[in-house]
Formats: sequence, structure tokens, C-alpha cells
Amino acid sequence: MLSLKSKYRTHTCGELTAKNVGETVTLSGWVHRKRDHGSLLFVDLRDNYGITQIVLDGGDERLERVRPESVIMVTGTVVARDSAAVNDKIPTGEIEIAATKWEVLTNAEVLPFQVFGDDDTVAEDLRLKYRYIDLRRESLHNNILFRNRVIKFMRDKMWEMGFSEFQTPILTVSSPEGARDFIVPSRNHHGMFYALPQAPQQFKQLIQISGFDRYFQIAPCFRDEDLRADRLLEFYQLDLEMSFVDLPDIQAVGNTLLPAMIREFVPNAKIHPEIPHIPFDEAMLKYGSDKPDLRNPIIISDVTDVFRGSEFGIFANAIDGGAIVRAIPAPNTSDKPRSFFDKLGEYATRELGLGGLGYIIFADEAKGPVAKKLDPERIAKLRAISGDNSSLFFVCDTPENAPKAAGKLRIKLGEDLGLVDENEFRLCWIEEFPFFEADDESPTGLAFTHNPFSYPMATLEELSTRDPLTIKAAQFDMVLNGAEICSGGLRNFNPEIMVKCFDLTGYDEETVKSKFGGMYTAFQYGAPPHGGCAFGIDRLVQIMRGEPNLRSVVLFPTNQRGQDLMMGSPSVVTEQQLREDHIQVRKKN
Repeated sequence: MLSLKSKYRTHTCGELTAKNVGETVTLSGWVHRKRDHGSLLFVDLRDNYGITQIVLDGGDERLERVRPESVIMVTGTVVARDSAAVNDKIPTGEIEIAATKWEVLTNAEVLPFQVFGDDDTVAEDLRLKYRYIDLRRESLHNNILFRNRVIKFMRDKMWEMGFSEFQTPILTVSSPEGARDFIVPSRNHHGMFYALPQAPQQFKQLIQISGFDRYFQIAPCFRDEDLRADRLLEFYQLDLEMSFVDLPDIQAVGNTLLPAMIREFVPNAKIHPEIPHIPFDEAMLKYGSDKPDLRNPIIISDVTDVFRGSEFGIFANAIDGGAIVRAIPAPNTSDKPRSFFDKLGEYATRELGLGGLGYIIFADEAKGPVAKKLDPERIAKLRAISGDNSSLFFVCDTPENAPKAAGKLRIKLGEDLGLVDENEFRLCWIEEFPFFEADDESPTGLAFTHNPFSYPMATLEELSTRDPLTIKAAQFDMVLNGAEICSGGLRNFNPEIMVKCFDLTGYDEETVKSKFGGMYTAFQYGAPPHGGCAFGIDRLVQIMRGEPNLRSVVLFPTNQRGQDLMMGSPSVVTEQQLREDHIQVRKKN
């Protein structure tokens, strides 16, 4: 490692210990905080590596003018602290520096908010405007350093597994990958545009066609999407592609990388040894989501047939009209007060848009309005699902809405009942996604559910004869604690099948050639079977750090409106720039 010593420091602020007592040292850093004890002034000096306490003579008017976050250089002697003054919370807590000389390198103005202490009441937009100050806060600073170590770990592991690291273009062509592109005007090509990549999808497939076998990169991706706490306009992913592989070969990368990463970076993590493979349809039935949190033990059941033709007319009539019923058990809730059930009913109405929430309480006997309308045989079937001393909640709605509503209720029950262990990490693979989905805006009524370059689990003939909505994709997601952290699968390397798939979604062969000309042509010259995936780095770091917001693990993020308040982007450009790029801005409707 290159030495950190310079004319400004002999050591860092996180380096000195009792073994350095008696040495003369020089430190430089930020004034974290000052404590005036009259004859003595204590300064906590902070740099990237830690904090060291400095002791200076009090009464110096120059010191009084040094504001917090000013940068100073101090020379002095390392002395041992009194036993009662030892701070065992920091590595340098056994010593302090008795200053003999100090100098202000730069003085700070009055801060817009304090760095010392993590005050979460400061508005996010203010923090983002002064992000360079916010990044000095211990928690945020450590998040970014943590992210740095995670990326190095990923890179080292990929090299160990035999992957080669390549970089793909940032200025590329617009393609339909499920989100809006950011487009960039071309000055030299009138009326034409580049696009920033939503993912390096086409290029990484072309890398396989070029014969490089195993590729990866830490790839920046850009999607012009509506923003949420778990979504940013630009993000980074560990992107990889492999030749001559089947689905288990690709998934082996995740099975190797993720558990090793969690063990490396999360102390005392409870990692479940099994990484189950769950078909999409099963996930939607049991968990009401294709991103199930397996830490939650609640399993949803389909009880439509139990209520079909029953005396409980609300459900029975709805079922005759095409509705389905999902049952969500709540263990050990038979003794809960009425308010518990009323609050869940309000949640179902207000948050889930349901007409109500039926339930049965299974104590010694089945209780509740629903139970009174069911015969003993139906009650027995429902008790077998719920178990004794528990409750069973029912969601009755359309086949589209009921699974999702049941899934959200499952999550809420898991949180409210304390069923989720925050120290546990549960991974799973979700597979067998539908290849197509219904889309009223498509000319054919169909759209790709996942990546349009995925391989369909159907022959060319079956693509012409089968109901497209029954065709599955050789596609998967990896899910960690209820969050999608990876998406991938086998790629469509057969040009005939590729053209047919796009044709089913309204893109004829000429459009395919126009939109994906480079890759379509490359397929004519020998393409290997290949596949790959991408792991979301921002989200992985967020989960391992236990942060609720992606912005807490990204160096310079935008706010929830996609604005960089620190740099002032997006911004207007000059008329000269617009003319050079052949652009005229229309008035907003």
C-alpha cells in the first residue's frame, strides 16, 4: 500500500494506539467537535480513517474562531488517557494528542446542518444540496466505504471464477427493454440520438458471439422511470454473461457469490443454507409476490373451492362471478383483542382497496361471522390451514388483485406479529416466469413480461400454435429478504425464434432488423447458447447495511424528483448549445 504520510500528517486519525505513547506526531483533519473546559480545549479531529482527541491550551482566541468542520493540522505528543477517560468505542480511545503546534488549513462557514451526531430531522433535500457535508456524517460515510469494499469483493470473486472484465459503450442505441431511455442528441448527425444503456444487454450478448466465453463488468445503467425509495434514475449492477451454459450454471454464480458476500460483510448473519427454486405461479399462490420474503413463515392458500357453493353468500356469489379467495393464516392470534382485527380490516379497505376482510378465529371452536355460515366439513379444511390458537384472514377479489392483496397482508401480519428475524438472510430463485403478458397498448395485445432477449421455453412451432400466455421464459430472479437483487436467464440465440417472439408483440422482422440490427446480423454468423444475469449493487448494499433508502448507499444521488440539487441538474442549456444539437424546445402543454 502506498504510504499515507505527507507533510500534512505522520499518521491518520484512526491509527494511533497506546503503543505510540511518547511519539511526536502530526495529524490533519476536520474539527468534528470542540469541548471547552476552561484551561483546556478538547478537539475531536476526524479524517477518513477515524477520530483522535486533541488537547490544546484554553483561552486562545484564535481557537474560538475555528468553527466545526474547519480543516486543521496539529503537531503534538501522544499521551495515554487516564483510565477513567478511556473511550472504548473508538480505536484511538486509549490515547490523546497534547498539541504543541496547530494551524488552520481552511476555515468553515456556519454549517447548514451539523455533522456531529446523526440528526435525522434534517430535510433530505437540504442534505442532498450539501451532499459533500452530509457525506462526512459517520453513518453515511461508512456506507460509502462499505460499498467500496463490496465492489472489490465482487470483482475479486468474479476473477476467481474465471470471468474476464470488459467495458461496454455508454452512448448506444435506444431499445425496448421495459423502461424509458435517456436520449442524447447527436451534433454530427442531424435529428438523430444516442441512448444511455438501460443495461449492457445487447453488448454482452455480442461479447459471447465474439467468443470471449465469460464476461463481467461493474456496469452503470440508466432508466428514465418514476422514482421511489428503492429506485434511482442511474444505478450500478454486477453484469455477467456466459457461453455454453444452462440455467443452473448461471445460478451457480449467485449461489457462490451471495452467501460468501453476506458472511464477509454482515457480522452474525444467519444465512439459511437452502436456496430454493420456486416457480412464479407457486410464488404468487403461496406468498402473493414474485419477490417473497422467506423469513416470514406465513403461507397463503387458495380456498376458493372451500367457499364455492357455501352459505357465506358474499364469497360464494363473488366466486360465481369469477373471483377467487386467498387465505392468510395469523399464528397465535386467537387471544388478540377485537381492535387487532378491526385495524386489519381498516388496512384492507384503505390500503388494499378491498371491500372488507373476512376472518375466522380458531380457538376451542371456530368463531366469527364467517364461521357461522360454514358447515363443519368446510371449517375443518380451514382449521387445517390455520392451525389451533390462530386466525385465518380471507381476501376475495379478482384473480389479478387477490394474490397481490393477500401478499401485502402477509407482509403486514409478519411485521405486526414480529415473525421476521432482521438478522436472518433468506435467498431464493424465482423461475418459470410467463414469457408474455397481456398489454392493451400493444397492437397484438401482448408484451414481453421480462427481458425481450430471453429464450422461450417453446419450440418455433409451439410459438405459432400454443396460447402465448401459457409459454414460460428461461428466466429467473434472485430474491433476498423480499427484494429482487438479480435478474437473468438464457438468451434467445436462434434468429428465427427471436423474430417470431418479437412478431407476437407487434414487431415485424424489418423492425427487429432496424432496432437490433447489430445483434440480429451477428446471430447469422454462429452464436453459442449463452445466458447471464445482473446483480443490483445499490440494493445489495442497502440490504446488508439495513438502510431503508437507496440514497443512503449512493455517493451522489438525485432526489425523489430526479434532481441533483448540489450540481443543479437537470438545467437549461444555452441557445447556442441547442442550435449545435439541432434541437428546438417546445412549450410544455
